[in-house]
Order: sequence, then C-alpha cells, then structure tokens
Amino acid sequence: MSTAEFIVRDVAGLEGLYDSPAWAAVAKETDELIAPYKAFVEAAPYLTLATIGPDGPDCSPRGDAPGFVKIADAKTILIPNRDGNNRNESLRNIVHDPRVAIHFLVPGCCESLRVKGKASISIDPVMTASFAVNGRSPRTVIVVAIERVYFHCGKAIRRSKLWDAAQEADRPNLPKPNAMLAAIQWQRVRSAIGTRRPKPVPAEPRTETTIDRGLTEKA
Repeated sequence: MSTAEFIVRDVAGLEGLYDSPAWAAVAKETDELIAPYKAFVEAAPYLTLATIGPDGPDCSPRGDAPGFVKIADAKTILIPNRDGNNRNESLRNIVHDPRVAIHFLVPGCCESLRVKGKASISIDPVMTASFAVNGRSPRTVIVVAIERVYFHCGKAIRRSKLWDAAQEADRPNLPKPNAMLAAIQWQRVRSAIGTRRPKPVPAEPRTETTIDRGLTEKA
C-alpha cells in the first residue's frame, strides 16, 4: 500500500505529472457520430456500459451480432436490454443518474470508440419490437443522447495482445461459474462460523471414585 505522502490529492498535482495531450487526442472528440464513428458502432458486437448509482459506479457488458446497437441519428443511439440475470443494475443506475459512458470494441481492431452522454429507458412497443430476435423483443431499450464521442488509440489493445489467438487463455485452467459460486458460499460459511463463539461447556460435578476413597483412607 502506498503511504499518504505519495497519494495525489488534487488536479494540479496530477497535471504536474504529465505533459499536455497531443493535438490529435483533443481534435478527435466530437459531440455527434461522424461517418467513421457510425461505421465503428455498426461494426461493434460488444460494448461496456458504465453507469452511476446510489452505491457508486458500475460497468456492465453488452453484446450481440454486429449492428445490435442502432443509430437513431447522429446524436442518439439505441441499445437493446436483452434478458440477463435480472439484477438490472445498469437500468436502476440510469433511473438514479442518467450519465453513462460506453466503450465499443470490434474484434481484430486495435482502436476502440468511447461515447459519453445521458441515457433514458424506453418501453415503446414499436422501438422494442424493432430489436426482436427469433421472435423475442427486449422489454426495454436504453436511449443514449450523445454528448461526447471519440476514438481511442490502439496502444492498450496492442500491449495486451487482446486479439492475438496465441494469447487466448486455456479455458480448463480458469475457474468455472459453479466453482466460483461454490467458493463464495464456502467463504460465507467460514465467515458465519468465525463470528460465532463456541458456548462454554459446563464442567460435570466430580464424583468420588474407588481410587479417591483409597487415597483418603491411606492418608
């Protein structure tokens, strides 16, 4: 753990550690989807959705066939909320705070796309029906009003070798869902046992034995 003297506590101190951003890092930001950015959204089969709720920030994955996110116009995108685990944390957070951040990924592409804006949740039957797959429509659609959008350079993905097949993890060596659930339950059991102090066992009243009587008589 870092000691208190090494913690950055203000923006001025933080900015003193880094150079100013290059002109391209600033120039690439727009307030709407330009044609290249639209093409990126249409090609992406995966995104992460960051939201803010009463318990803090959250980040949730979304994925489907490329084009599953629809572009209503240059300032608006629509994300179907497919059935999942029903925790609905992202939806709850959007109701609490509409601010969202989205990160689009396209397999094989090192660049990615970042979108920030404000979201709302729609149950418009025409809109939800437009996202039907195999006859099933999502119950809700996340409508995002874009405020900022820009592409992210490919350094992180190149460094991580994310799309390099040789770097793919050996699935049998990773924990399976049931193993993770079992570990969580076992941890809870251990925690519950640790909070319970064993009750003291009352001492049984001592009764005189034959040996005790013999020792008494000799004395």
